[in-house]
Amino acid sequence: MTRLPSLTELENKNEFIARHIGPNAQQQQDMLTYIGADSLEDMTKKIVPESILLKDGLNVGSGRTEVEALSYLRTLADKNQVLTTHIGMGYSNTHVPNVILRNVLENPGWYTAYTPYQPEIAQGRLEAILNFQQLTIDLTGLDLASSSLLDEATAGAEAMGLAKRVSKNKKSNQFYVSDSIHPQVLDVIKTRAGTFGYDVIVGPAQDAVNHDVFGAMLSYPASTGQVDDIEQLISDLQANKAVVAVAADLMALTMLKSPGEMGADVVFGNSQRFGVPMGFGGPHAAFFASRDKHKRSMPGRIIGVSKDTRGKPALRMAMQTREQHIRREKANSNICTAQVLLANMASFYAVYHGPKGLKNIATRINRLTTILANGLVAKGIELANNAWFDTITLNVANKDQILANGVEAGVNLRRDLAGQVGISLDETTTRADVAKLFDIVLGAGHGLDVAQLDSDVSGNSFDDGLVRTSQYLTHPVFNSYHSETEMMRYIRRLEGKDLALNHSMISLGSCTMKLNAVAEMLPVSWNEFANMHPFCPQDQAVGYVEMITELSEWLVNITGYDAICMQPNSGAQGEYAGLLAIQKYHESRGDAHRNICLIPSSAHGTNPASAQMAGQKVVVTACDAEGNVDMDDLRAKAEELSENLSCIMITYPSTHGVYEETIKEICEIIHGHGGQVYLDGANMNAQVGLTSPGSIGADVSHLNLHKTFAIPHGGGGPGMGPIGVKSHLAPFVANHSVVDLEGPQSGNGAVSAAQYGSASILPITWMYITMLGNEGLRQSTQLAILNANYLKARLSEHFPILFSGRGGYVAHECIVDLRPLKEASGVTEMDIAKRLNDYGFHAPTMSFPVAGTLMIEPTESESKIEIDRLADALISIRKEVARVESGEWNETDNPLHNAPHTLDDIMDPTWNRAYDRELAVFPTAEVRANKFWPTVNRIDDVYGDRHLHCSCVPIEEYL
Repeated sequence: MTRLPSLTELENKNEFIARHIGPNAQQQQDMLTYIGADSLEDMTKKIVPESILLKDGLNVGSGRTEVEALSYLRTLADKNQVLTTHIGMGYSNTHVPNVILRNVLENPGWYTAYTPYQPEIAQGRLEAILNFQQLTIDLTGLDLASSSLLDEATAGAEAMGLAKRVSKNKKSNQFYVSDSIHPQVLDVIKTRAGTFGYDVIVGPAQDAVNHDVFGAMLSYPASTGQVDDIEQLISDLQANKAVVAVAADLMALTMLKSPGEMGADVVFGNSQRFGVPMGFGGPHAAFFASRDKHKRSMPGRIIGVSKDTRGKPALRMAMQTREQHIRREKANSNICTAQVLLANMASFYAVYHGPKGLKNIATRINRLTTILANGLVAKGIELANNAWFDTITLNVANKDQILANGVEAGVNLRRDLAGQVGISLDETTTRADVAKLFDIVLGAGHGLDVAQLDSDVSGNSFDDGLVRTSQYLTHPVFNSYHSETEMMRYIRRLEGKDLALNHSMISLGSCTMKLNAVAEMLPVSWNEFANMHPFCPQDQAVGYVEMITELSEWLVNITGYDAICMQPNSGAQGEYAGLLAIQKYHESRGDAHRNICLIPSSAHGTNPASAQMAGQKVVVTACDAEGNVDMDDLRAKAEELSENLSCIMITYPSTHGVYEETIKEICEIIHGHGGQVYLDGANMNAQVGLTSPGSIGADVSHLNLHKTFAIPHGGGGPGMGPIGVKSHLAPFVANHSVVDLEGPQSGNGAVSAAQYGSASILPITWMYITMLGNEGLRQSTQLAILNANYLKARLSEHFPILFSGRGGYVAHECIVDLRPLKEASGVTEMDIAKRLNDYGFHAPTMSFPVAGTLMIEPTESESKIEIDRLADALISIRKEVARVESGEWNETDNPLHNAPHTLDDIMDPTWNRAYDRELAVFPTAEVRANKFWPTVNRIDDVYGDRHLHCSCVPIEEYL
């Protein structure tokens, strides 16, 4: 009799595992056979050192179906109370235009894209980011803007760093911060200043000129709402050789004279209110603008305009030498992750509304604020500020009663000011909200009427001299797409210029571009997660905290650590936060002198940059010919530097993609000399369920949630970098000045603006873990290893593979050595990377960690079919290289040197190359069936460097 499946089998609780993992059972067996393994377990034993294999499995629970996971997460979300917020402090309610919500935030064509290191297939998001830079330049009144930073507070810390680099007051080590700055910004600035050895002075803005400082930070408007003319103060400070940074509000700057016109050197802030949900603190794109003369000292990334080989304008990341990947400990910052997806949303918000629409929104906000202020003053309420844009602060004796009245009425007001209540309005505020605020503050029967108060308004709510008269957003892009039809088509037009995961695999080594499942993404848009203010009364965020607590417990189990700090909002910030915990630990033991950080030469560029930011001195240790840490050199340096050794930063598996056999011995050597072990979590996708940093012997790691744990890269951000720590380091991780967290010592400085960093994307990782469960997480790691070794085996017949471990296997990525080909043919790694674009692929990681190579990581989400497609493309390219080697094609007249090819090439009536057009654009039949067209030819980086232009291109240039 035929056996019927049981109900348990039919319920198919593990269904999501097969949705997430690309290869089916037959494909897995075919690949295992190809690499010489009998099963996944047999493969694991052949590759992962037995000394580090976990004896017990994971304990995060069995996998849930998508329906079950979403249903349970909904019960947590429902525990949140989303009240109307008037808290302010840099966070505002906003209307996300639905055309942007659906077509950008919820669109895998935008959220699955990678950082635009291959600009020829990223012209769409580069244009959107350039629009963000133009928006920032116009509203701040400065010359140059970055493509975004992580959040307002870290942008403030970066402003302090820039001030020190460029200030002519070289003798001073003091930085002045106005007491009108948001408290969370001051918190992060103090943390950063502590590691840099700067002295921070806090006081009234006008008192800054009485101190010998290298820089000063002012707020315009102030955190409490006051709007003062700071032009003379800026001039006086600059006369004393101080660099002046101004924290500003983009919406206010549509009405207020720009800080740039007042003489400011730097302007920064949060672009969140331009159509990005508050999300309990993030992610949001910070904006950062500076004078042109400071461009070489700017933090982060800047998009610039260059031209392609046909002379057409083309966009690319400019001045990349400032980034930590190249300059290492000499980098301006360690901001590896920008907030591109959110910067794109803010720029589209500005494009959709245009200058007139933005001015109308701002004027309405300001008008309602004036009505509120005038009504309260008429009833005897004393205001702490006599000028405002959207915020007023009340001096009141019955603060607690007012706050309680607000909560009872479903309204949150600012509560962290002694004897004061703050009220901030935003674009969602209505006249009914203002009427409710009158009731909350004054009680019933006050007799105030919004319409009457509106008719009584006369004059501006700030000095007439501060009224903005200069134009902004005059470029056609901000004046052309105001209907939903046109906006939808503009977004789609840009999306079509970009290659993302919804077209083909992105095989970047060390970046883990895996599936970002729709079920994981859905909760990000839920009201209960999207629209909460980070500083609301925390008893209103019970569901958020419960979700974060569960996630933390799972990550503790996965990593083998004892505690998790969720605050860092990028991997690089996680490194910085982990190193700070190590330094605080040493200080608590009277070992403040321990400041040497050992870093292997193969390390990620973020490692030395982070160490420098944490106040440590970097000493590089050698690697041997196989790419492993040179143990003799490590022992010698650990012995020599023993007295001052703080830590080692090491990546595992190694940056070369190999499970080093000596990892436990490395930990023992460092511990034996009083140091701590920082294990870089970039390659956790080869650890989860098989081994863990804690079991190996490490003390702290950051986790790239945007790599291993499925948060999408978003074209260059968002990201999250929480850190796991052993119990002895747990008291020393970041805390927060506004929301005191349980666990870390009170007074520990913050590293991000919000207490949980970019909290609204944490449900993605929560969903990822809960749907995969114990079994799926382990299988994901095994499949990542299998896919990498299958790809390596296929490619090794045509290319040399640079490093491998036991039995000739690699971990989850492999490095293809192109240097012999270059020597024999003149074809460069750049040529091969660009030629891959013609085959419909994003290039793997190029020239890292070894120049002249490609580092490839296929991830577990790619099927054998897709991996074979990539392998076939590279093998086909190898055959093209052979035609150059043989002399059939010369070094410049060949499809590799001229890649990528565009429609302009196809239509060129003067085509006279040694190869035909069909080979150029349809090198295989498969490409013809699914062609991705690069929209520009190869970009001239040298021209872009010599003609730096970082604002929107005149439309005529495209014609």
